[in-house]
Amino acid sequence: MNITEFAALAGVSKTAVSRYFNNGYLSAEKRAAIEEAVRRTGYSPSEAARGLRTRRTRQIGVVLPRLSGESSARVVDGISMVLGDKGYRMLLANTANRPEREVEYLDALRQSGVDGVIFLASIFTPEHRAVLKSMHMPVVIVAQQYDGYSCVYHDDLGAARDLTQLLIQRGSRPAYIGVTAQDRAAGLSRREGYVQAMRQAGLPVRTEDMCVSGFGLEEGYAQAKTLIQARRPDGLFCATDSIAVGAMQACRELGLRVGQDILIAGVGDTRMGRFTATPLTTAHLHYQTSGQEAAQLLLRLLRSQGAGVRNVCLGYEIVERASTGAAEEKCETL
Repeated sequence: MNITEFAALAGVSKTAVSRYFNNGYLSAEKRAAIEEAVRRTGYSPSEAARGLRTRRTRQIGVVLPRLSGESSARVVDGISMVLGDKGYRMLLANTANRPEREVEYLDALRQSGVDGVIFLASIFTPEHRAVLKSMHMPVVIVAQQYDGYSCVYHDDLGAARDLTQLLIQRGSRPAYIGVTAQDRAAGLSRREGYVQAMRQAGLPVRTEDMCVSGFGLEEGYAQAKTLIQARRPDGLFCATDSIAVGAMQACRELGLRVGQDILIAGVGDTRMGRFTATPLTTAHLHYQTSGQEAAQLLLRLLRSQGAGVRNVCLGYEIVERASTGAAEEKCETL
């Protein structure tokens, strides 16, 4: 039985049948008529035919900053868990933290015919805005907030504020090593969290106690060494675990005992931070959950083109370890 014959039997149009099998909007009467016809005939369109009618490929493009990054891998795991269960395949695009490549891959996916895109974003340039505006398919953004799009992101400001407060409570007056403010989550929001905590504690916020690093271990190491030699802080809040682990190495070379002479905290709860000589105090961000949420949002948009924009902000857990003087690991969920 083909769709024309089935529609005639159900007493509805072929368009109504197509909407029914693709989770589109239908009146209660038409839906009931189709359900009754399905019950009587057992009719179900083939996946191939459904794909031709809806122009669906059941492929989702995923644009991520680093395939080797632990946080990215956890996000992709979450995406894969949801999409795989629904019969979708992922096309991964690794941008190597280069914004121009993000734009290139987004444009390539726009032309490729994928059903939708999940974009693990870092910064938004005018070129990003232009290509996103041109994409006539659902797009969900992970790790950043961007007006007009469904987004899944973390409470970066809250995590940074609470970690800085922890460093202060443990007796330090921390300096700050961050990343570019163009990254509104890891850069701007985490810097603002540090600033808020310092001001709430009545401590001065000095530009000379704050510096900007790249995201890697080497950059964190270099910036920490320069900052420590110049300012001699007794605490460091670092915007990422990688920066913090690099800073810990700089401290060791300078003869400082991490957790005693200087307290250090990062963000991300990476395996590397857990297994350093002095385990790192950090904020656990729910990266895998963010991937799951993003995939679910995208599937929702694919089911219903009129689905509105939705933003999901995930919480965090402060995990205190030896780098801030804890004798044993403590965890607080927020």
